[in-house]
Amino acid sequence: MPSNGEIVKDVVDQFQKIQAHMKNAKKENAVETYEGLKDDYLSLKAVLTSLGVNLTDIDKIKE
Repeated sequence: MPSNGEIVKDVVDQFQKIQAHMKNAKKENAVETYEGLKDDYLSLKAVLTSLGVNLTDIDKIKE
């Protein structure tokens, strides 16, 4: 069973990847792709918040 630290690291990594894809989708004006990624972004953000992770420095999208 993974430790809390491993879980947080995994979710933070996923969160950063989603944000990078969201930035690219926005730049390419891929509205549907962006909206789909936004759902994942919000879910990951909720998980990180529930784990007590401070999102101030890592949240580049700010939605």
